[in-house]
Amino acid sequence: MGTTDNAAVDLCLMDPVFEKYREQKGPLIPILQRAQGIYGYLPPDVLQIIAGRLGVPLGKVYGVATFYSQFYLERRGKHVLRLCDGTACHVKGTAILMTVVQEEYGVGPGETTEDGELTVEIVYCLGSCALAPVATLDGQVMGRMRPETLVRQVRKQIASAQRATDA
Repeated sequence: MGTTDNAAVDLCLMDPVFEKYREQKGPLIPILQRAQGIYGYLPPDVLQIIAGRLGVPLGKVYGVATFYSQFYLERRGKHVLRLCDGTACHVKGTAILMTVVQEEYGVGPGETTEDGELTVEIVYCLGSCALAPVATLDGQVMGRMRPETLVRQVRKQIASAQRATDA
């Protein structure tokens, strides 16, 4: 149940980006990085305007955006949960963690909750094998995860961010 994105984006936000890189040769990657920083991902309209303003084929812009894993073509959640499924983590229970996340939030790997709060990703090594199974939530490493602990941490993070927004 990933989110769908039908909302129009404000393309005027890209004007200062194009101005900054106006004289630079080969600015495609930094422009994509800036665009993603503005919108949180790379909407189709933004890819089209980048292609048009740089005078390069849309296929090239799309190719670069899909080649590098740092770029996202779909809206991501306010919170990103990454579950490691490298060998040590896999053996220690990543599948169970993923099952619990799917049951609790209704999303699988690569999906975002309908409310836009949480994106779940599977990664294949977080470099913390001694703490297996490992997850990161908004970049914070959480080791020796157990299903109930993981769900509790995700709930806490989302609630904390909502309280901060409401204040």
